[in-house]
Amino acid sequence: MNSEFLTSATKEGEYPEADRPEIVVVGRSNVGKSSFINAFTNRKKLAYVGNTPGKTQLINFFMIDGAWYLVDVPGYGYAKLSKAQIAKLGRMMDEYFLKRKNLTCVVQLIDARHDPSKDDMEMVDFFKEMHIPIVAVATKIDKIPKTKRINHLKKISQKLQIPLAHIFAVSSTEKIGFEQVEEELQKRIEQAKKMDKQ
Repeated sequence: MNSEFLTSATKEGEYPEADRPEIVVVGRSNVGKSSFINAFTNRKKLAYVGNTPGKTQLINFFMIDGAWYLVDVPGYGYAKLSKAQIAKLGRMMDEYFLKRKNLTCVVQLIDARHDPSKDDMEMVDFFKEMHIPIVAVATKIDKIPKTKRINHLKKISQKLQIPLAHIFAVSSTEKIGFEQVEEELQKRIEQAKKMDKQ
């Protein structure tokens, strides 16, 4: 997979041209979003990995194989941001999700160790209302004993009302699960291309 950073944006006029399918990665500030992107693209430093959750406050666009965009948006649920910062990020995210016409699906990251949070469930409900397809990815699966993993995934499926078949478990540490996520995303991209041709 060839991947390159394209640009960072805070508003619609700064987005790349909407000429390719686009997949956006969302999740809580401490869910391991940057680690997911780096492991998924097999690049150590494509996305910034910081010790302080919530550092990403821009929408970051990456080109994948010259064929589609991968987008990293700011994490949510981080308490140390001021109310003004949170409001600003909220407006930026709303504009992106409401106006981006080539958005193919979202990768919703959930920490496999815990039940989905209220914020997680609100985000998923928002995407369902917007009719944006969701691929749920349970991160940090290596932190759970193998015998208990399926139960954690079933809980996530029940809480989010997303079929178990659409929930993928990954570990950036063990480098597992990413091939399955890539296969699923490629399916979504192909479906989007067919819809565009109709």
